Amino acid sequence: MSIEVQISHHFQGFDLDVAFQAPAGVTALFGPSGAGKTSIIQSVAGLLTPDDGQITMSGRKVLDRTAGINLAPQKRNVGYVFQEARLFPHLSVVRNLSYGPKARGQAVDHGYQEQIVTMLGLDHLLGRRPQALSGGEKQRVALARALLAKPEVLLLDEPLAALDAARKEEILPYLERLRDHAEVPILYVSHSVSEVARLANHVILLRDGKVAKAGPVEEVFSDTSSAAVLGLRESGAVLRARVTAHHEDGLTELSGAGTKLHLPRVMASVGDDVRLRIKASDVMLSLTRPDGISALNVMEARIEDILAGQGPGVLVRLACGDAHVLARVTQRSAKTMALAKGQMVFAIVKSVSVAQADVGT
Repeated sequence: MSIEVQISHHFQGFDLDVAFQAPAGVTALFGPSGAGKTSIIQSVAGLLTPDDGQITMSGRKVLDRTAGINLAPQKRNVGYVFQEARLFPHLSVVRNLSYGPKARGQAVDHGYQEQIVTMLGLDHLLGRRPQALSGGEKQRVALARALLAKPEVLLLDEPLAALDAARKEEILPYLERLRDHAEVPILYVSHSVSEVARLANHVILLRDGKVAKAGPVEEVFSDTSSAAVLGLRESGAVLRARVTAHHEDGLTELSGAGTKLHLPRVMASVGDDVRLRIKASDVMLSLTRPDGISALNVMEARIEDILAGQGPGVLVRLACGDAHVLARVTQRSAKTMALAKGQMVFAIVKSVSVAQADVGT
């Protein structure tokens, strides 16, 4: 299953013109406020009719302005989860869940409902009403209700924005399960680089109503050109690694990026694959292999690209085996070290710089 979007629309003082394809899994729409994220998912949902273009879901056209096709929202088979859960306060959780299929004239698939309830950890909440739920629990119920309608596309419009840090950490593992097990395209709008790095399979970077960069999250985040949207402070790479050992001193050993990495204890079992986010500002460079330092993570790397901005910082893209890492250094350091494309260096990452919140499965 996939969704193809090619639309353009003129707003007062702003033009939206985008084209992209989103396969099954999570495709994040990321960009600053006013970049066009919400307008895109509203167009997919049928809540906004763009001036031109077409939208295709799994081969079925729901919008084609040239051909005069514009299906109503209720005929598009789209699931939509907002910042607020928008549950019916007078209904129990289980009755909220059954509302989606019934509203579409469908019989409740109890076997499928049981699967979704288990996946999102709702078994013990079914008899409660929304006012007895935490913010994270309400959002999990909203996700389940949307999934039980068996949508062709699931739209998540900043679903964690209204939650505090603790509630976000509570729901993120369930969103990871959703990403790994749902067989539908999920368009995920977020302002959080950390969220996108943890959850997304693919990323669409938006700037001024245009697609600035699109592709797998590892490729997009490790590209120096993405800094124009992500910002230098948030620039960093996403790596995939495998847990190889948990040590008695509280560190977890991982294999990835052509080397071994050591992090504070990761909540995953030996043999599990995890993804890591390493900020460019947490990576130092050395021309020789460092000796006698406290940092445990040292990777031999080749410089692939150097991006100098208007300020004092320089962004360096490094190839470490099959993976890529970004490093942020000052222009003075880059000049003193005579950094150049093709040069071999050593990238040094402190274990503490990879926060637990930036470790996802």
